[in-house]
Amino acid sequence: MKQYDAIVIGSGQAGGPLAKKLALSGKKTALIEKRWVGGTCVNDGCTPTKTMVASAKMAYLAANSVPLGVKIKNFSVDLEQIRKRKDEVVHQFRNGSQKGIESTKNLDLIFGDATFIDNKTILVKLNSGREKEFKAELFFINTGAKTFIPDIEGLNDIDYLTSTTILDLEEVPEHLLILGGNYIGLEFGQMFRRFGSNVTILEKSDRIVSREDEDISEELTKIFKAEDISIYTKTTATSFKKKRSGKISVLISADGKEEKIKCTHVLIAVGRMPQTETLNLQKTGVEVDEHGAIRTNNKLETSAPGIYALGDVKGGPAFTHISYNDYTVVYRNLIENADLSIKDRQVPYCMFTDPQLGRVGLSETEAKKRGINYKVAKLPMAYVARAIETGDTRGFMKAIVDADTKQILGAAILGVEGGETMTILQMAMSGGITYEEIRYYIFAHPLFAESLNNLFMALEG
Repeated sequence: MKQYDAIVIGSGQAGGPLAKKLALSGKKTALIEKRWVGGTCVNDGCTPTKTMVASAKMAYLAANSVPLGVKIKNFSVDLEQIRKRKDEVVHQFRNGSQKGIESTKNLDLIFGDATFIDNKTILVKLNSGREKEFKAELFFINTGAKTFIPDIEGLNDIDYLTSTTILDLEEVPEHLLILGGNYIGLEFGQMFRRFGSNVTILEKSDRIVSREDEDISEELTKIFKAEDISIYTKTTATSFKKKRSGKISVLISADGKEEKIKCTHVLIAVGRMPQTETLNLQKTGVEVDEHGAIRTNNKLETSAPGIYALGDVKGGPAFTHISYNDYTVVYRNLIENADLSIKDRQVPYCMFTDPQLGRVGLSETEAKKRGINYKVAKLPMAYVARAIETGDTRGFMKAIVDADTKQILGAAILGVEGGETMTILQMAMSGGITYEEIRYYIFAHPLFAESLNNLFMALEG
């Protein structure tokens, strides 16, 4: 049995950098990874999907170039080349991360599946087939999340796709049916529509991206329907059956009425669940919630002394950048004696549909629920000079401001490079810059950012 000062389980966006930092601080550290270095983000999340989104955007531009005076005839989508490029980017990121870990002194990278024996000991089933036990005073769990598979009749009888397996399709689906009208489902739905698939999205809520304000849902619905993507809301799939032809017959309940539709592929995108089931956490005293997510305090400590949880495995906002921020909080508290907390931290995010949706802070719905005296600034992208010049006026800019203090409380930018524009407002929020200051701020012309002047001009009078 080998003794370490610290053991990190999972090499995602928190685990990898944390293991390196702990080792460099003088702690003898082990990093346990059952699959590939980099976690979901690098291997089957952000990196591959955004690489493929770029290919889908190019197909869209080719198909819609005529209004800009460029005629492109008979272009085609080469999925094999798209996959090849995606794999090259993934391998570049993964290999770079692994080399950095392997070259770090005091750090052992161990490939295998970890299970707790007690709160200071793990058993690792090595990928080589052997088993080893390791002990440590400190444990950091960064095992992430995986696709939640709903219990629907016949689902296990079809070769359904997840956000991982869809990345390796060898052919463009003839008709892709997506369960779930939120961030993952929408990104893949638009991507494969642009690759040439017929796409149908089923969402059980009243509208897609139901966590967002209603006007955002409405605008995204309009954008998707303009690309001939079918959207069913208040709809669930109740059974699946594979036909002799190879197609799949799906019985759906649409707003209380039953209907049958046929498709060739099914993507499950109804949510994700934390990967804690094989950790044997009951041996440690680590508490989990009803979904299996590890409970932590605001310093990311679990209910078991010396055991921390970071990233998606603890529930809450499931974003790569939140996982990375978790690492910085834990490391600085432990090694640099800081007193940092994750309470009330900003949670910016961007959905990489086209156009993007960049979001930070309070939505209008949340501001209303809290009883805040707020104002809404809103500017259609059709009034943004840069959007008109580039030929893409879909979406709008929106900001929620405190009517009394003039502070910016939240922003939603649905438009070209919406995430980049959102980030400007995020920094303004962090710095306490009021909307009035941005109203008169000098931005370079003619950037998208310049229209933040006009966005807040809408609040005058």
